[in-house]
Amino acid sequence: MCETNQDFPHFMLKEIHQQPAAIQTCLSTYWNPQSQTIQLPPFPFSSFPHEIHILASGTSRHASLIAQFWLEQLAHIPTRVRSGSEFLEAPLPLTANTLTIGVTQSGETADTLQALEFEHHRRNQAAPEFHPHLLGITNQATSSLADRVDTVIPTLAGTEVGVAATKTFTTQLVVFYLLALKLAEQRQCLNHDRTLQAIAVLHQLPAKIQQVLQQADRIQAIAEQLVNTRHCIVLGRGINQAIALEAALKLKETTYLHAEGYAAGEFMHGPIALLDEQIPIIAIAPADNTQANLLANIHKAKSHGSPIIGIVTRDDGTNTAELFETQIILPTVEEMLSPLLTVIPLQLLAYHIAVLRGLNVDRPRNITKTLA
Repeated sequence: MCETNQDFPHFMLKEIHQQPAAIQTCLSTYWNPQSQTIQLPPFPFSSFPHEIHILASGTSRHASLIAQFWLEQLAHIPTRVRSGSEFLEAPLPLTANTLTIGVTQSGETADTLQALEFEHHRRNQAAPEFHPHLLGITNQATSSLADRVDTVIPTLAGTEVGVAATKTFTTQLVVFYLLALKLAEQRQCLNHDRTLQAIAVLHQLPAKIQQVLQQADRIQAIAEQLVNTRHCIVLGRGINQAIALEAALKLKETTYLHAEGYAAGEFMHGPIALLDEQIPIIAIAPADNTQANLLANIHKAKSHGSPIIGIVTRDDGTNTAELFETQIILPTVEEMLSPLLTVIPLQLLAYHIAVLRGLNVDRPRNITKTLA
């Protein structure tokens, strides 16, 4: 081990608590308050891309799905996300003036690296407008990823020892959000004042994450209720669909609980048949423009007897207390940045269930990890 746990019993818990500082490091590095500009490493593009393809696996793929939302909704750039492990057999169609982004926490994820090599090779054989423009996002700037891309943006999370990605996930999100803002301003989709407002909200996040971390006792109590559960459903809508997937992954890899993440609307089209009183639902329901529809989905799910845990926003004006057996209440946050808050209690929940089950939370079975 390259670090000690200091005051924490496990690396995963330590790294969850390091997220406010890691995010602050990212912001301090990539935002220049004097010039009021986002200062990322130079893009492998003279102007800006017409399309973006993102290759990633696991938790990095979930971060990429959130990035897709930002890049399309803020910068208005068509964006596709493809699993690195699926790319060789089913590559995305060649498109001109395309930025390809490879995302891997350690910079050593084999299937993502192979996908990038394949993409570089096939684009080099094509006409000039299809030539490769490769960007890497990783926590290890000197990793194998750097040898395969034109430019690397380090996520600056510090060493992550626990197998379950936590702070590397949230710092990937910060880098992606800054990238989306920069491209949006370049394309004149956002004016500079709107960028400044977005950066100001981003700077509030470390303190808000700290507020969520202070609810650890409440989250541990919920974990005690779920410790003997065999199956669990996590639902989200909009930008938080990907957090539902990430939460289910955290539960599976750390607790060995069978958890599934779904877009709440899609869950109504078949998977709702799974529900009974033995299968709890975790509903990610911050105050945003999807909340009303999500709560309608939850009302229908509740009619099947499933106990429901809500992740909601403080003082959002919606009466959710009767709908949820238990609530985790988050500070208010702008919709675009809500994933950086909603994921925190879900990381803690997975951690506490794993510990209560007596499992090796830092080294889950059957999983290997290169230090990120």
